[in-house]
Amino acid sequence: METHGLLTGSVDGASEEYGSLSSNERGGARRKSSGRGLLAVAGQPCGVEMDSGVEGEVVSLSDAEELYIQQAVVLIEDAVQYRSINHRMDARSLSLYRWYYSRLCQWGLGLAIAVDLLLAFVERPSSMSVSSDPRIRLPPWEPPCGFTQSIEIVCLVVFALDLAVKGYLIGWEEFRKSKWLIGYTVVITFSVMDWVLSVSMACDERFRVRRLVRPFFLLQNSSLMKKTLKCIKRTLPEIGSVFLMLALHLFLFTLIGMLLFAKTDDPKKNGQWKKYFRDLPTALTSLLVLLTTANNPDVMIPAYSLKRANAIFFMIFSMIGTYCLMNLMTAIIYNQFRGCLLMSVQTSIIRRRLGIRAAFQVLSCQGARQAAEECVAVDLVMKVMSRVQMKSYYKEAITKEVQKYADGGYMDREEFRKMFDDLNEDRIKEHPPLPQYNSPVLQRIQVVFTHYFLMILGNIMALANVICICTFLVLNSEKSTTERDYYIIEIVNLCFILYYLFEMCVKIFAFGWKGYLSYRSNIFDCFLNILLLILQITILFTYRLPYSHWDPSSEGVLSLWDLLRLINMLIVFRFLRIIPDIKLLALVASTMLDLVKNLRAFAGILIVAYYVFAVLGIWLFEGVIKLPEMSVISNTSMENMASNLTMQCGTYEELGYWPNNFDDFAAAIILLYDIMVVNNWQAFLTVYNRYGTPWSKVYFVTWWLTSSVMWVNLFVAVILENFTYKWDRSHSCTVTDVEKIRFETSVQFMFREQIQEPTEEELLCQLNQHPHLHLHW
Repeated sequence: METHGLLTGSVDGASEEYGSLSSNERGGARRKSSGRGLLAVAGQPCGVEMDSGVEGEVVSLSDAEELYIQQAVVLIEDAVQYRSINHRMDARSLSLYRWYYSRLCQWGLGLAIAVDLLLAFVERPSSMSVSSDPRIRLPPWEPPCGFTQSIEIVCLVVFALDLAVKGYLIGWEEFRKSKWLIGYTVVITFSVMDWVLSVSMACDERFRVRRLVRPFFLLQNSSLMKKTLKCIKRTLPEIGSVFLMLALHLFLFTLIGMLLFAKTDDPKKNGQWKKYFRDLPTALTSLLVLLTTANNPDVMIPAYSLKRANAIFFMIFSMIGTYCLMNLMTAIIYNQFRGCLLMSVQTSIIRRRLGIRAAFQVLSCQGARQAAEECVAVDLVMKVMSRVQMKSYYKEAITKEVQKYADGGYMDREEFRKMFDDLNEDRIKEHPPLPQYNSPVLQRIQVVFTHYFLMILGNIMALANVICICTFLVLNSEKSTTERDYYIIEIVNLCFILYYLFEMCVKIFAFGWKGYLSYRSNIFDCFLNILLLILQITILFTYRLPYSHWDPSSEGVLSLWDLLRLINMLIVFRFLRIIPDIKLLALVASTMLDLVKNLRAFAGILIVAYYVFAVLGIWLFEGVIKLPEMSVISNTSMENMASNLTMQCGTYEELGYWPNNFDDFAAAIILLYDIMVVNNWQAFLTVYNRYGTPWSKVYFVTWWLTSSVMWVNLFVAVILENFTYKWDRSHSCTVTDVEKIRFETSVQFMFREQIQEPTEEELLCQLNQHPHLHLHW
């Protein structure tokens, strides 16, 4: 659903709606500043107009009270999830609404979207082969006609049902205002038409146009992804000036380069012209690649070898373009995108405040019969909170706040609003108390094993174990796996594993099971220790006790080297246990974890870009690159083929980039990733220009601008915000505090200090415009 802008204005014309009330009721209800609403239910002094869903049906008082509670539950859940409250509010619609947003339903919709997107790996051209290298690739598995079509039509039916439910819940008037839902309708209709065409052609169509619009299903299902896309759209005009400056810089230096390195009569001095400045497109491509430093210093070597001063041209170009304009673009993208994202987050906060205010308005109708002031009954709030679905620790915190008002029996509007401020607080994780032992000896042992030095000793032992593994690898780096002596490293690993098990046992004794598992680092340790123990037992059962003349050639389920390799990798991985004990490392690691959890919208935008460009790449360049004739001879090895072919140094063929192509969807994804990294991406520009058309450079440059310039800079911006937020929040904390506090670092939390709270008049104005919750002021 479309987001709303900042709310402004006041509530006017409220007195027109009181004509059906007596003069006494009207006098008691006209408190516009407090936001009292009226129910069109006979005998009730205030409330909400209810639509029973059946024309002429009378709503009883008990049904009305149950509907109040149901509406308040849904409104609070909308507030928690930053959802719009502009949906139907009758009992049947609310039940459907809660079912639609249940975990099962949303997981099912997400699964349908994922399956629909993953079909591209199986559809023709299929990616179901071990290698993408055309020199050794076997014919891939092709699904029979109707296999992918059957799966796809099921997904399309799910999307159609999703659209129907959304359209019903928000109503026709709201549906017409939503560009995303209209687009959803168009995309589903177009996909079904293209699907019918595909089936009628017996799966022999050249292009499946519906593949290009599949990412839309992913976009429209995420409100944060839609907000991110809108922010990117608003950011584009602001960085146009930098793009123009960059293009002007590139064009001017291209002309200067063509003048400096023009063709001469001496063939020995034409190396720079021949390879990099032969014509305008070649010169533009060479300097564009230099802007990304991918061909530095290759691009200047022919000229630099003739004259030292020629290097100045390339140095000035890189200083202005790479280090000034590109970094200036990063700063502008960061600043503009941050501003747009802040506005979007402002809308989310208004949605939360609006949902809470509406829930209070609905519940206050119950307390109006018992109290002269606008308020809600505490027992009614407790009943509502027992039904609300939200994170357990937030629910417990809010419930404790409600219980503070149990003596008075009622809560006013401000108290009700502050009750939900706990949603904006970081989660403080309390560790269980230590077990109590009666024996003085056990108590002293417990004090020893809970001391901080035990953790330091464990980290020293982990470091020593890693050093031993490193020494073993260095000493045996030139030996094959059958020549190595595993006796010493196995004895060393066995000793360290016994220590790890001892450390785990004494910690469980000292902290108790619940206390031990309340630390994330202990869970990590315990999991790896159990795996190490299983592998060590496997070695002992397979190869018996270690001795100095083990026969590595004797194999059980796994070879001795495979088992030792697994153990050593787990031990090296276990060394990460030191991260929670170093504050800065702990912050960096937690920031990375939060990026995975909370920045799915940015990853989703990148997935959409990859998907669209991969489909376009297959359409444009599938099968464009042809193998040399002698490379298809099956009896000739790759090394012989490479030696027999005369290839220019640094080209696609000479570098052996054959697996990077657009012959199937998976290979296209990898090729796009290689270009996003921009290392040696000029090889792809050149080969597709040579085998295809010079216009292919437009495709690759557009992808570079989209992925490497736009998205990577946006990702850097969000990382900076995320880390700065966590650093400011934990700057005065100790290592132990960092372990206890679960910092909530969603996008809304990162910007909450810069967000303006909506006024009461703004909230009342928006509530008065609700299409289904008819409040009278």
